Amino acid sequence: ILKPVEIRPPVPAPPKQQKETDQQLAAQYFRSRNFEKAVVLYKDLYENESNTTYYTYYLYCLVELEEYKDAEKLVKKQMQAYPDRLKYTIDLGFVYNKSGDASKAKKQFESVIRDLPAQKNLVQEIANAFLYRGQTDYAVEAYQQGSKLLEYPFYMELGNLYRQTRNFSLMVDAYLECVDYDYFTMTSVQSRLQNVLADDPDGEISEYLRVALLKRVQKEPEKVYFSEMLLWLSIQNEDFDMALMQAKAIDRRMNENGERLIELAEIALINKNYNVAIEAYKSILKKGNNNFLYLDAKIGLLYAHYLRTIETAVHDENDLKELEDEYLATLDEFGRNSSTIIIMQYLGHLQAFYLDKAAAAIAILNEAISMPNAIDRNIAACKIELADVFLLTGDVWESKLLYAQVEKAFKLDPLGYEAKYKNARLSFYIGEYDWAKAQLDVLKAATSKLIANDALRLSVLISDNIAADSSTAALALYGEADLLLYRNREEEALAILDSIFQLGSYHPIYDEVLLKKAEIRIRQQRYDEAASLLEEILEKYPWDITADNALFTLAQLHEQQLNEPEKAKDLYQQLLNDYPASLFAVEARKRFRVLRGDFDKEELTEEEKLLFNLEPN
Repeated sequence: ILKPVEIRPPVPAPPKQQKETDQQLAAQYFRSRNFEKAVVLYKDLYENESNTTYYTYYLYCLVELEEYKDAEKLVKKQMQAYPDRLKYTIDLGFVYNKSGDASKAKKQFESVIRDLPAQKNLVQEIANAFLYRGQTDYAVEAYQQGSKLLEYPFYMELGNLYRQTRNFSLMVDAYLECVDYDYFTMTSVQSRLQNVLADDPDGEISEYLRVALLKRVQKEPEKVYFSEMLLWLSIQNEDFDMALMQAKAIDRRMNENGERLIELAEIALINKNYNVAIEAYKSILKKGNNNFLYLDAKIGLLYAHYLRTIETAVHDENDLKELEDEYLATLDEFGRNSSTIIIMQYLGHLQAFYLDKAAAAIAILNEAISMPNAIDRNIAACKIELADVFLLTGDVWESKLLYAQVEKAFKLDPLGYEAKYKNARLSFYIGEYDWAKAQLDVLKAATSKLIANDALRLSVLISDNIAADSSTAALALYGEADLLLYRNREEEALAILDSIFQLGSYHPIYDEVLLKKAEIRIRQQRYDEAASLLEEILEKYPWDITADNALFTLAQLHEQQLNEPEKAKDLYQQLLNDYPASLFAVEARKRFRVLRGDFDKEELTEEEKLLFNLEPN
């Protein structure tokens, strides 16, 4: 006999699980602005647990549904439960305001200001509550009244408030008052200002800040922190001439040893402003050889001279020889020791790559590598330099050995990544494509962005052209030409590159060949020919990986060498439109803005020159 099946009612979900489901559903309704359904759930959640989150969402739903009486009851219930929390009085004013009763709202808001507690955290809470309810003026008044009660100015809080409401002139004034009140807030203020300046396309905030600082420096020159902020702003704007003036003035006024100047020189070097770097180093050297930064400044000065000399389009033999003499004189002055090993490294590079003195370079680099008590990193850098020289002279295996030594000793270090990349590139030169690509693929995740980008480009070059040509004939010729270019044998490299086009009517490496030829022509200052080659890439291979590189290089040519800024501006804009994900997009946007005039700065007035203890024109 079959027993009847007992039908049981569904088991209700546990309270905690049901609550979480209601929360998620309420939030979903709220986000989709379905306030009719959201208000029901938030009402139940609030009545079961009257926490701040449920209260806030419940109140907002009621206001959106224009159920002002229910909203008023809700707020008054909260005020009764928490009589000391004035933010609920603000909520009541908010409800009155939304319902159209401005006078009752004003009464509530003013009562909060009148009864403001003399506690810093509560003043902040009340000001934030006003701001959250769209009452900016009352938020400011809360801070001002709080300042009188506590004798604490709330400058930082006011600056943050003005920043949120995008009242940037008042923000700047408040932040500068904050620094004036407490010098130790300067780093925090600079951090906040930096975020604002990053989104200042027209440069209006930056200009207001610059003028405000100049006025303060002029009015109260003894307050050095305003000069320090002006120095900081000049660096942010990459106005290194102005920054140098500030650094010199502060150094003189504070009777410093040059620490600020050497920091500026290093930043200027990174930004390739060699003239400013040189002047900064010279200012330190004028302090005499007893200054503890004297040797560092001497090394920096030589390096800045070296970079300025080699990065000119045409290298003057006399300038190069003069630079070599400066290096040798410095080594005679300070000796060849662990402190001057960096000078020996730079001298070796100069002799090998620019003065055709490979033997002398190898000798001095070997001496540097054998230097007792030298820092391991400096020795490793000299080994990489020596490997580069051996590659220049054709001694491939000595190069590979030295690269491998540095790579092994500095595995997870940028120095090791550099050695690994150069070793992989060398393998590419000699046709070891599989091994080279394997190493390059590892380097694509390197912490050094520059190394990672170089590795990516070379890896793609190999993979694209191995797949298309199993014989690797074109790739081998390209590698041979690149090695010849590394050895400064430009015409031979061009002849090899031209021979690649004879292999067939099309090959995917052709755009790379054109780009390499353009690079050579730029080195030779044959800019019109370089521009034609780059235009050919854009015309024939606009979809290829080199197109954005070619477009950016072409824009630079028109801006810097061909003196056609309008054409350059159009090309930068074309890159931003056609290749928004390009690695060159950030720099292109900056150059476009400069050419458009966003970063134009007025020349210093005679008054400003006197302000920084400079000679007027």
